[in-house]
Amino acid sequence: MSNTFSPKPNGILTERKLELFHAPSIPEWGYAEAQTDTFGVLHPSEECKADTYPLYVVFHSAGHDVYSAIACTWEYGNHDIYHAPKDMYALYVDCRQHECDWWWGGNTAKNTPLVIADEKRAGTEPQPVEKRIIATIEWVMENYPIDKNRVYAVGNSMGGSGALGIALCRGDLFAAIKVNVPAGVRHAADRCALDTEAPEGFKIPDPPIVVDYSAQNDIWSSEHQVLYKGMKEKKYAIHGYWGEFGHDNCDDRINKVNDLVHSLDVLSVKLNEAYPVFTNADTDDELPWAEDGTIVHKTPGQVNAYFRWGKVEETENSAAVALRLLTADEWTSRVTFPTESHADVTLRRLQTCRFTPGTEVNWTYGEASGTVKADADGLVTIPGLKITTEATELKIRA
Repeated sequence: MSNTFSPKPNGILTERKLELFHAPSIPEWGYAEAQTDTFGVLHPSEECKADTYPLYVVFHSAGHDVYSAIACTWEYGNHDIYHAPKDMYALYVDCRQHECDWWWGGNTAKNTPLVIADEKRAGTEPQPVEKRIIATIEWVMENYPIDKNRVYAVGNSMGGSGALGIALCRGDLFAAIKVNVPAGVRHAADRCALDTEAPEGFKIPDPPIVVDYSAQNDIWSSEHQVLYKGMKEKKYAIHGYWGEFGHDNCDDRINKVNDLVHSLDVLSVKLNEAYPVFTNADTDDELPWAEDGTIVHKTPGQVNAYFRWGKVEETENSAAVALRLLTADEWTSRVTFPTESHADVTLRRLQTCRFTPGTEVNWTYGEASGTVKADADGLVTIPGLKITTEATELKIRA
């Protein structure tokens, strides 16, 4: 067996061009036995002309495989998150052929109909399926005109678990993640040590921005409090939405319960651009998942849904970004949008600006100003900024 990852084309479909590949495993991935897996590469629409294109990586649910996931895109309202924008390449990966290789990462959500308890597959170490998927993405990026700053992971149900678990710890590869009713957050929590003690020296790149929409009346969304708490404590960017739409995958039905779900254009986020993380906002709704996982209310809600920002401008020792709130002119909703919100703001994924841990950093925001210290990771958090619908520039300087 060759150690080189060399997928072989299995077929080509017309219209929006689709190529299917059979890919043999390689020893570096660590499978106990050699296997062959299938993936599909969907091309952008012919009317979309560009030098490079974003890559939309689709993780299917436990009820699908690569073929049926692609087939869902023939009908609007059928697993809408599988539907790749026409100006993007899409990669449809598969794990259905080998059940021990599913996206769970070793453990699903607890208290669900299907529980896989394999502590050997928990923790921060990636498993063979994760190595296979990363290698497949890298192969596509090398062999197609992909914009390396715009690679996105999306998934539904088990695929949501996989997208979170595989992509959240790979902020060096993925710009953003969007998941629809992910079946558990244990995979992501393990790989990123969200609620466990990390091994000595463990560190991940600044993670992708996450958009998560899940339902409190969906048993597969249990323990979502672990994701929200861990992301908040580590100052990772999450824009979360929930409501009683069950384990649904149709945008129209979900929007009838929570019409803010798609209000953030997360597919415009770029890997080579810094972004702000918002925490402790007074406009956040109460999570429906209590600390022990019980459901405490049925009301639709959100975390960080209203925040918007401009491009972060940087020098070696400074950064600036305009912050504001979403308005009704931009997005139609049944919700009354706030006119102000107080939140802590942390800048992540800075490209040229660096702050030495423990050093003092000066900041200004409109007429407000102050000094804070960079934390042990060199991150700077400005507490309690008053953000309004009028764009105001936050400036930080060592």
